[in-house]
Amino acid sequence: MSTKLAILGGKPLRTRRFSSWPVFGVPEEKALIKTLRSGKWGRLQGDQVSKFEQTFARMHGCEHGIAVVNGTVSLKLILMAAGVQAEDEVIVPPYTFLSTASAVVEANAVPVFADIDLNTFNLDPKAVEAAITPRTRAIMPVHFAGQPVDMAPIMEIARKRKLLVIEDAAHAHGAAWEGKPAGSLGDVASFSFQSSKNLTCGEGGIITTNDDRLAASCRSIHNCGRVPGGIWYEHHVISGNYRLGEFQGAVLNCQLARLGAQTRTRDRNGRYLAAKLSRFPGLHMQQRPAGCTLHAYHLFMLRLEAANFGAPRAAVVKALQAEGIPCSGGYGFSLPQQPLFRNKAFGPYLAGAAKKLDYSRVKTPNSDLICREQAIWIEQSALLGKRQDMDDIFAAFEKVHAQRDALSEWARKEGM
Repeated sequence: MSTKLAILGGKPLRTRRFSSWPVFGVPEEKALIKTLRSGKWGRLQGDQVSKFEQTFARMHGCEHGIAVVNGTVSLKLILMAAGVQAEDEVIVPPYTFLSTASAVVEANAVPVFADIDLNTFNLDPKAVEAAITPRTRAIMPVHFAGQPVDMAPIMEIARKRKLLVIEDAAHAHGAAWEGKPAGSLGDVASFSFQSSKNLTCGEGGIITTNDDRLAASCRSIHNCGRVPGGIWYEHHVISGNYRLGEFQGAVLNCQLARLGAQTRTRDRNGRYLAAKLSRFPGLHMQQRPAGCTLHAYHLFMLRLEAANFGAPRAAVVKALQAEGIPCSGGYGFSLPQQPLFRNKAFGPYLAGAAKKLDYSRVKTPNSDLICREQAIWIEQSALLGKRQDMDDIFAAFEKVHAQRDALSEWARKEGM
């Protein structure tokens, strides 16, 4: 192995690609052709989506599954179905994809940001409690990177104040807390099937719940406000056509058959890699509480403290990429700092509340620190590989750490 870093002109540690994504084959091809030839391409004509809804919901400990066009829509529909009103408040973490908060805005409600725990990267219950006001109607914890939130303290807060708890489980397909599946830990949950997700059909999402009333409301809203027993052109509530199509359903049924084994592989490789990388000073893996019995590892997530590791995060990421490791620094800044929220560019939503909102005053120091200078993400597909792949990731970190002085000097010249 060349000791000189690839970014400084040395030979890359790895030139072989890691596992590609998505994983597909003959089953998907046959299912798509069968659906094509059936001529039943819509949700209300065929049986692929309904089959998927039932199987996915059972797998995630729920009675109900309502498949929709994407994971943002699923969050919005949940808020609508739950009766969240204009300018009600929903508590969300600042360290998550835009949709967690933008769905709240699209429901004409106000996102209130509560900081994350620096070690787990998940919502901090103490920050949640501090963020509650008389207008709070819901809490939306995110199972970030595929690690379930410890929901017990959040549920306790919610029950005392009669708040709805919505799991954003976009990263957490197949994950479990104390043996109980993500998606059944709160009142209702949302999953995404966007192309990078651990379960994918390109685009799509699903709502899971054990609440019969909430499920019925979500199902009506996703189907133009129709209700069981009603006539076709009978629409009861503001709604739309958010139904998932049969081609996506056909793909998802095949992908679902792969999910269990893939999740166990990611979990096994994630545990192994975390144990190996923990020996480096300044590297802090996503802290995994004992209650996390199955981590989905949509991301392998860690923090790098530059002073202890010996080189800044931005330079380390570029050096790892040059060595052939698929990684990034993740989000560039916390959601309250997004132009959308700083400029209150909410379109027709929150017209009355926008004048009073000032997201520049929101303080989320843990999220800001991770975004600005500490986070390193490794893609989920890399964890589908073999033990040797994990050893290569470790060896790349080892190489970068050994040459940290040279890397730091390069970073200084580059203005990092």
